[in-house]
Amino acid sequence: MTRLALLAAGTSCAAHAGAVSVAPAGLQAIGTIDPRFQSYNIEMVEVTGGRFWKPYPQTMRAPADKDRYSYRPPIDLGNTRLRKLAMALSPAYLRVSGTWANATFFADTESAPAAPPSGFNAVLSRAQWRGVVDFARAVDAQIVTSFAISPGSRDADGLWRPDQAQRLIDYTRSLSGHVAAAEFMNEPTLAATNGAPPGYDAKAYVRDVGIFHEWMLRAAPGTLIVGPGSVGDTASAGASGLRTRDLLAGSGSAVDRFSYHHYNTISPRCGGRDEPAGALSEAWLARTDAALATYKSLRDEFAPDKPIWLTETADAACGGNRWDKTFLDTFRYLDQLGRLAKAGVQVVMHNTLAASDYGLLDEKTFRPRPNYWAALLWHRLMGTIVLDANALAAPDLHLYAHCHPGMRGAVSVLAINASRQAPSTLTLSHPVERYTLHATRLQDATVQLNGKTLALSADDELPRLEPRATPAGAIRLAPATITFLVFPAAANRTCS
Repeated sequence: MTRLALLAAGTSCAAHAGAVSVAPAGLQAIGTIDPRFQSYNIEMVEVTGGRFWKPYPQTMRAPADKDRYSYRPPIDLGNTRLRKLAMALSPAYLRVSGTWANATFFADTESAPAAPPSGFNAVLSRAQWRGVVDFARAVDAQIVTSFAISPGSRDADGLWRPDQAQRLIDYTRSLSGHVAAAEFMNEPTLAATNGAPPGYDAKAYVRDVGIFHEWMLRAAPGTLIVGPGSVGDTASAGASGLRTRDLLAGSGSAVDRFSYHHYNTISPRCGGRDEPAGALSEAWLARTDAALATYKSLRDEFAPDKPIWLTETADAACGGNRWDKTFLDTFRYLDQLGRLAKAGVQVVMHNTLAASDYGLLDEKTFRPRPNYWAALLWHRLMGTIVLDANALAAPDLHLYAHCHPGMRGAVSVLAINASRQAPSTLTLSHPVERYTLHATRLQDATVQLNGKTLALSADDELPRLEPRATPAGAIRLAPATITFLVFPAAANRTCS
């Protein structure tokens, strides 16, 4: 067998989760991903402090609209634990943006004003941005950001002025830092609610982006221009204020990277419904495919051949669903990485590293949540060469294969059994190192690796992620488990 064969064991196979033979030696490469593929966001409002998504109440009653937000102090980017855990995911892109960035004033003086000037909603101090640059340097992350576009950033005729952006770029350089990539603004399709002037439309956006692109080429030629960073164009997302097609008509080809945002849904904070019962269904997991199809089509039409970046994503917008901090969301998180890598998306920036319910880390303690442990395993086991795993083995069995990042010829296979009841069987052609993630209950906030609960040590050291040596032959994947299989002796020529 020269590829990962999905062989049905007679007609009875359809009634089971699947009997699949895995022979990694001849898996063919279907693409590559950026070395910083797995990246994350720290929202601008985390850096400045401000009113961010309010924690859910202890009861299951969704909070009323007036209770969406509560004040949070600036994130401590010097925290040793935070830096250590971020460094373990390096190299990465660190995107500092979000809705609040659209109206944040950069105070380019050592003494920042207590309140923002007219036309802005928040103040970013030199010390706070210096903290971002220091953090990025310490954890091997490259900075991605966007700029203020609110009324305070405009001249008397309403045209966008680059002076605020210029000061941020100049100050970053003075710190020997670098902005690797920049979007003009955060989510222009939602401009009406994201800080733009009243009546802001596609014509105004195209005009402003023209100014932005000209300024970027002159002021920051080493910084990638990324855009448009849209959200909401898919049917499942609901209608957004502006259509990406209209925004791109006069601006699409100028970008270096085509970006978009995607959330499977919105949280109860913004009127969504929190329904964990469907979290493992194909309909739920495939929503990322639908969003990519929409934006890839727009990329192909307006910015052909430009690499695609997903610069903001999580399970649910508006801070996440209640269960996004549990093992239940890990299925979506890893399945999304597998699907998008296979489809050619170059970078995926999870929202967030350490804020609200969708954070990889708890925002108060910076302790890892289940998605962090999943991220760490992906980082260590799934390399930049994507292999053809032909993942349609069975309705609930999802398979993704990459070259291992550290062993020549070795192959790593991610096997997700999304069935809540039925086990899956894999027949392995070679011995493997097996890493299986599971939880006692799907909505547990802790996760086990090969039966051992994952947690930091008393001195904040990461535990050893020890595999279980497994011989060739048939293995069983229990229901609702996630397994990484490393084939050290695959001798795959593509991975050599």
